Amino acid sequence: MKRQHKGLIKAAIKFFWETKNKQLSASRDSSNRGAVVGGKQLDAFAELLKTIAIENGVPENCIYTSQAYLPGFFRSSKNWDFLIIAPNKKLIAAIELKSQIGSYSNNFNNRAEEALGDAVDLWTAFRENQFPGQGAPWVGYLTVVGKDEGSTSPVRNNEPHYPVLPEFRDATYLDRYRILCQKLILERHYSMAALICTSGPQHYEDVSEDTSIDRFLQSFIGHLIGNLHEFQQ
Repeated sequence: MKRQHKGLIKAAIKFFWETKNKQLSASRDSSNRGAVVGGKQLDAFAELLKTIAIENGVPENCIYTSQAYLPGFFRSSKNWDFLIIAPNKKLIAAIELKSQIGSYSNNFNNRAEEALGDAVDLWTAFRENQFPGQGAPWVGYLTVVGKDEGSTSPVRNNEPHYPVLPEFRDATYLDRYRILCQKLILERHYSMAALICTSGPQHYEDVSEDTSIDRFLQSFIGHLIGNLHEFQQ
């Protein structure tokens, strides 16, 4: 990874925490809800992806971080966090950005269902020729998760009728996020998934090498380089 990219990641983590804390203060809510529903916390990650795309030859006017709607199959459309669409209207990349700090027991399953649902909807729409005349786009999932007592303590499994898979035994919520991201890649729901954990504005780390931010960005860059011809008019 380039040194400047590491600097941008550090800046994105700092922005994430600063924005989250401002939203909590503004909401005057002692729970985490004010920061959960506030949005905008991951805008600096979208800017990081935009910077990397431009560095690798993608015209800025082909990058969308707002009004980034794609048609679905099970629903009309979905607003993604980051899109690259070539001048010939071929979809080059679609990326979803998520985060969770606290409230893990309440929200982890929702995050897993969202990730799976978004991917299945997109790939089914692709199969049904909603994006005609093109190869498969690069689809990414990047999530930022807190590293704290709530995410690093083993979680009890609910097994009243059948046992859970062995990998979930004694797993923490960070483990569950890692397993989710690894399986999203394994089952080809996403081209690449990245899991970053953070305990504060000055700290971030990867949870596993195969879901690292470095591998995520290298895969993204490789796809862009392989499709630069789509931007030539």
